[in-house]
Amino acid sequence: MCGIAGYISISKQFTQQQLKDAAVVMQHRGPDADGFYFSENNTVGFAHRRLSILDLSTAANQPMLSANGRYCIVFNGEVYNFNELKEQLADKGASLKTSSDTEVILELFVQKGPACFAGMNGMFAFVIYDSKENRITFCRDHVGIKPLFYYLNDGCLVFGSEIKVIKKMIGEALKVNNEAIPYFLHTGFIPEPLTIYNDTYKFPAGHYAELNLATASFTKLSPEPFWKLENAISNTVLKDEAPAKKALQELLYDSVTKQLISDVPIGTFLSGGIDSSLVTAIAANVSGNDKIKTFSIAIDDGKYNEAGFARQVAAHLKTDHHEFAVKEKEVMELVDTLIPAYDEPFADSSAFPTMMVSRLARKHVTVALSGDGGDELFHGYGMYQWAMRLANPLTPFTKAPLYAASKLMGNKYQRAGNLYDYANDDHRISHVFSQEQYYFKEQELSSLLINTAADFSGLNTLPVLARKLTAAEKQSFWDFNHYLKDDLLVKVDRASMQYSLESRVPLLDYRLVEFAYNLSPNLKMKDGNMKYLLKEVLFDHVPKAIFQRPKWGFTIPLAKWLKTDLKYLLDKYSSTAIIEKHQVVNNDAVKKLKAAYEGGKDYLYNRLWLIVVLHWWLEENNA
Repeated sequence: MCGIAGYISISKQFTQQQLKDAAVVMQHRGPDADGFYFSENNTVGFAHRRLSILDLSTAANQPMLSANGRYCIVFNGEVYNFNELKEQLADKGASLKTSSDTEVILELFVQKGPACFAGMNGMFAFVIYDSKENRITFCRDHVGIKPLFYYLNDGCLVFGSEIKVIKKMIGEALKVNNEAIPYFLHTGFIPEPLTIYNDTYKFPAGHYAELNLATASFTKLSPEPFWKLENAISNTVLKDEAPAKKALQELLYDSVTKQLISDVPIGTFLSGGIDSSLVTAIAANVSGNDKIKTFSIAIDDGKYNEAGFARQVAAHLKTDHHEFAVKEKEVMELVDTLIPAYDEPFADSSAFPTMMVSRLARKHVTVALSGDGGDELFHGYGMYQWAMRLANPLTPFTKAPLYAASKLMGNKYQRAGNLYDYANDDHRISHVFSQEQYYFKEQELSSLLINTAADFSGLNTLPVLARKLTAAEKQSFWDFNHYLKDDLLVKVDRASMQYSLESRVPLLDYRLVEFAYNLSPNLKMKDGNMKYLLKEVLFDHVPKAIFQRPKWGFTIPLAKWLKTDLKYLLDKYSSTAIIEKHQVVNNDAVKKLKAAYEGGKDYLYNRLWLIVVLHWWLEENNA
């Protein structure tokens, strides 16, 4: 797990010191070592910050040259099946100098080129320079667990694990991308390939791209897929519970076993929920007599405190459990780190507890396994039930009166009623997500935004698949490609790497992903029981009684805090002075929204948090 950066330039000459300075801003991603590579004519520069996980020797430092000296790689992440891939190299007579996965990736690329990418099982983003052909190859893992950003403008390309690297290199030439703002206000994140800056992009997951530097200039990257979820979806589903459960358990055990490989201390995040408990249970089983370290936090707010359930799971599994009691004041101390850590406007407030547990876990381990992905793959969100409800053929005739009736009722019903308030049936998927998160409806943005129009047609377009999906499956497919990749995985990556902690996600092994999307939805949601098959595997390891409770999620009481401890942020960043200064949203609309929230409509808190975060980012970045 590391941070990578670099430049490829024909039109603009960077200095080596510029890249070295840029590498410093991502030191948190790799505090153990740094390294640099520059081509003979300085057209290509690579930088690397290392967090040592496998092969702790200096021989495994990066940038790394191939055995023949022709290729150079900078790599962020882990390839968990590197030992299996190493056997392929041995068959061809390759001799390796390290026990790192980096060298395996590089030498495999030397032999096979991009054809080797699909067989790599892990989380990775890397860039390889071929000095003989003067060609650069970019690659990002199947799911998009590891980040890779790039700036491209008229023969100048800068890449990095975080946007702050690009900002350090490019400076004031970076301008706000107004196209991204409606997406942020509707979903709380900025979807791939967009970023908050013009000419700056998220490299797409499951893709690679080759750039020929022999041309006089280059104007774009043309990524090609080496894996797409849509291509893995079959025309039939696995319906038989017994073989499905057996296959799922085997995949889970293999994934967790591979992801426990490490030369440094390792543990798991344990919230007490289904997903983290399952990952922990398998890790504890695989670890044998070596107690797995587990970590949970208890925020000082009873409604959001699941630490007691995590404690029960840990006791049953006999883990080396660490529970951290966190006062509200301690969470508040992290507030000012949000904008610098995430580089873009980012509205997921669960970033704060994720940062907190990462900071505390780092005192004991360098690697932590999490349960991310279980909800998307096995239908663990209430929005999947809403997707089915709204897909009912009778809904078009009932949604208007149901929405009108909800406005006459209490907050709970008003919030739920918003799910019926959509004008465009083709945009229903993003609408369901948006309203489950309490964000702005598409029609609200037409009166909120001043100069930018919102068009979510592309966001809601699903590819043609081998079989017809149910409404819940469509919602899940959308979540996998957007919410999971551009919100949840971003949240965990920045929060954990802020404290030099590697976070691994066993449930997002691409083989598990393919299995889940070819599993009958009746084995995901059965008799109203969400994540049915996943739970059946879990209950073979941990008593069912521990989990007979509502799903809460890993969050903070933001609705309350915006009226108390965080009110200063609301007052500042929704003020008339700030709103009118930036001319992004309509001040009267913000005032009306704030008055409704302060008048008792607490469910509007996330809409206001979007306004706060957006203008907070604009102020901090002088945008």
